[in-house]
Amino acid sequence: MPYITDLEISGIPTVLIDLAEENEKVKHDAPLWGVPELRFVSASRRLPGPEDVDNIIGSVIEGLTRPLTAKEKKSGKWAPLEEPRILFEGTLDEAQAFYQQTENIPGILNAPFSRYTDGLPIIIPTEEKVQEMLAGTSHRPDEVITIQSDIQMGAPDSVHPGVVKKKGDVVRFMPMFRTATVEQLAVNAVMAGCKPEYFPVVLAIAESDGGTGDGRGGGGAFLLSGPIYKEIGMNVSYGRFSICNPANMALGRVGSLLWRNLGGYKERVSTIMTYGNPITRGGFIFAEYTEGLPKGWKGLNEELGFKKDESIIMPIRPGVWGLGQEHMPGVYRAFQKSGHGAIARNLGVKGIPGPHNYLDFITDGIWTAYEGGFTLVLTPDMAKDMCDFGFKSKSAAYEYIWKKSFEPVKQYRRRGRPDYRTNGWMAIEKTSGKHWKELPDDYMVPAGGDDPFEDYCIIVCDGEETASDRFTGGHGAAYSIDAWR
Repeated sequence: MPYITDLEISGIPTVLIDLAEENEKVKHDAPLWGVPELRFVSASRRLPGPEDVDNIIGSVIEGLTRPLTAKEKKSGKWAPLEEPRILFEGTLDEAQAFYQQTENIPGILNAPFSRYTDGLPIIIPTEEKVQEMLAGTSHRPDEVITIQSDIQMGAPDSVHPGVVKKKGDVVRFMPMFRTATVEQLAVNAVMAGCKPEYFPVVLAIAESDGGTGDGRGGGGAFLLSGPIYKEIGMNVSYGRFSICNPANMALGRVGSLLWRNLGGYKERVSTIMTYGNPITRGGFIFAEYTEGLPKGWKGLNEELGFKKDESIIMPIRPGVWGLGQEHMPGVYRAFQKSGHGAIARNLGVKGIPGPHNYLDFITDGIWTAYEGGFTLVLTPDMAKDMCDFGFKSKSAAYEYIWKKSFEPVKQYRRRGRPDYRTNGWMAIEKTSGKHWKELPDDYMVPAGGDDPFEDYCIIVCDGEETASDRFTGGHGAAYSIDAWR
């Protein structure tokens, strides 16, 4: 849509080709981008390409050549009406019923869709509770959420890390491009069940767009690094991905509420997804246990250019869980202690005491059906074993994993995602600097992402049971929690 908007506004006629179920979304988005009467034609999901083109080509040409009407010549972006500060006044029971309202949406077969919540019960944001939440920050209630410092992508010591957001930029919550104030964040924090001491984390989550991205994600998922995890009582040990820890549960939920109430997410109206994300459903956040890092390994905060004692939040996208080969904790211990068990047999080190390279086992076949990087969550003992084996830094491990993902172009072409990632094979391949179509079949390219730092991440959490968690996604942009105290 942004590209089409630029063409249309510059005077180049355009017709958007969408799919029939996307029509309402196109009508919804066009005013947001300044072309409220954008012309579009619906293609078929089922007809073969040539037959489909024959069906729509006439409408496309007609749409490109027919003179614009007076209504179509009008431009300008949609400006949302100011929401009232207080949505409801009445008894607490009446407020409870008001905030639990739903509406039926035809596009999802008239299933109920919550007007103000993420579908779970919420704490009613009374005036008193919102004021208590605001005590958790020194920022003014009417302050608009903005970027607190320049946000970079890439390792801080790389030659071109790339500034992607600048200090002072106003945060726009997707998919409706809305802005928000600190007070509006306090309202949503109360609804999620947060305590005032959590509020700086909530504000940092909001600075990161609340995990809403371009509106196609599944709400917010976040990784926290820094000492604040102790202050607010986050669980970094056994059950860290499970229920019953108040801080993890409430903070994990915040992103979903921000996406709904500030971003304006409404399925099949402002957003179209296929399934959503079961991992982030109901909230997802966990924290790093930096005390368990082996000597020489940096915490996530330091990796991303922050100080060791600074607390940060990093949005993550755990789309696929449990990548790589599975094993029981005892099998891992036998592998490292004496070279026995399935992992030892796999790596050909049977009967040889460790340390051994666990990465060779976990990455064996990991890119067979999946393309891209991943986050690896280890216990302190497992991290120490990797360090003792020879990975004296996380960066060394990232580089090693990434290099293992290389495969011939002939094999890479058989995957599904590269058709998109290579822009239909019309782009430049990054490791060679050449056009994709110029590369010989035996040229080696990475199936595991374009960059070893951005596409991979290792986190250490507490626990003695030597098993790891793996999910898609690596490093991303990070946001200071301390800036919001």
